[in-house]
Amino acid sequence: MKEYLDLFWTFIRIGAVTFGGGYAMVPVLERELIRGKGWITMDDVLDYYTIAQVTPGLIAINVSTFVGYKRKGLPGGIAATIGFIIPGVTLMTIISVFISRFAEFETVQHVFAGIRVAVGALILNTIFRMIKGFFKDIKSVAIFAVAFALSALMGQSPVYIILGAGFLGWLLYMPKNHKEQSNGNT
Repeated sequence: MKEYLDLFWTFIRIGAVTFGGGYAMVPVLERELIRGKGWITMDDVLDYYTIAQVTPGLIAINVSTFVGYKRKGLPGGIAATIGFIIPGVTLMTIISVFISRFAEFETVQHVFAGIRVAVGALILNTIFRMIKGFFKDIKSVAIFAVAFALSALMGQSPVYIILGAGFLGWLLYMPKNHKEQSNGNT
């Protein structure tokens, strides 16, 4: 029971300080879960973000669920997820009560403008950290370059990019002996 409570309270803390969505959460995960508790590795984080991109729901909640599940199975996933969402739901409830009274104030608008810029910086920092973890060899650089070109330059659908990258990864990273067996050359 203690381990479930530890998961729950850890993710309440993470949920309370994570602003700006799933990608802004990476530095917090690194500090709390990788260096602090040793529960996961940066490779785990990259895998969770990859899976969270192609599954329904919010990235931050999916990642919380994956970490909890890895630690303690389904009950751990539930504990981590509930822990993560409680601060956000509480804050959103409080803000929704007061936002209409304060949103038109110029000072509040300036505060939100500053927060948006800071969140952008956090997300950019996360992108740089994640990119370092993705580029393990020339194959991964090639897949990245093709996916980026299709997305940024040609406006291709993310669904096709993800499916294509998955297929390329399967082709490029399949062990050599598995390829020979697939071709009947055993």
